[in-house]
Amino acid sequence: MKRVFFSLLSVSLLVATPVSAQNSGVDNRVERLEKEMRAVQRKVFPNSSRLFEPEISPEAKTATGASTTTSAVSDLISRVDALERSLASLTGQVEENGFRLKKLEDQMAANATSTPTAPIATSSGGTEAQENTSGNSTEEQPDPARVEGVSAIVMPDTGDAGEDAYVYGFRLWDAKYFPEAQVQLQKVVDDHPSHRRASFARNLLGRAYLDDGKPAKAAVALHESYKQLPRGERAPDSLIYLGTALIRLDKNPDACRVYDEFSEVYPAEAAGRLSDYLFRGRRDANCN
Repeated sequence: MKRVFFSLLSVSLLVATPVSAQNSGVDNRVERLEKEMRAVQRKVFPNSSRLFEPEISPEAKTATGASTTTSAVSDLISRVDALERSLASLTGQVEENGFRLKKLEDQMAANATSTPTAPIATSSGGTEAQENTSGNSTEEQPDPARVEGVSAIVMPDTGDAGEDAYVYGFRLWDAKYFPEAQVQLQKVVDDHPSHRRASFARNLLGRAYLDDGKPAKAAVALHESYKQLPRGERAPDSLIYLGTALIRLDKNPDACRVYDEFSEVYPAEAAGRLSDYLFRGRRDANCN
């Protein structure tokens, strides 16, 4: 119905508007659409040596007169319609290619973050699967002593779910059950992002990775702790331990930049509570 209305409106405009003005307006419209279509083509086919021309062409000019002019105007309108269809098709290809590219990027990011994990003893005595070097999932028998030790650590029940979850993660870390602590602290971060203990949980998650000999994961967690909650109570600590993680990754210049930022952003902690950590960190990184 809208198409019919548009066609009738176009005819009425052709009757009411001088032919020369129609030619000029349609010519401008054709030129604009052709430019837009070429721009879209360049985006869809960035490495193409040539652009595809529309599968239409103006008819040869005939004898002059009103009938010839009217025919030319009709031909231009047909070209405009064809250009609009081509432009819509190319725009659809751009959107489809963008969607596919986004899926590929998400898949690559997921693959990059998935790493083999050690078996984790839970309070119920079970273990999580461990990926072997071939990528196949296998299960290992849990260490009975470890299962018993983890089961002995009880989550408090004070009515504050965020506080209880963090304290349980802290107790696991304090007992040196680092993989279990990592799982629990990540759960606190995910389930209670606005809780007063969120900064504590993020910082302790990074420390649990450091204590477990995983400086790369520690660096990611500690950077996120500082980035997501720069005013959090443990944000200064996260920067200090981020420097430690970078030193263990043999990235001393980056560690020095982290310590410089720490001193600038948190001058009170740099001169007080964390001054000894800052001094040792700069010394170990050979900072100027």
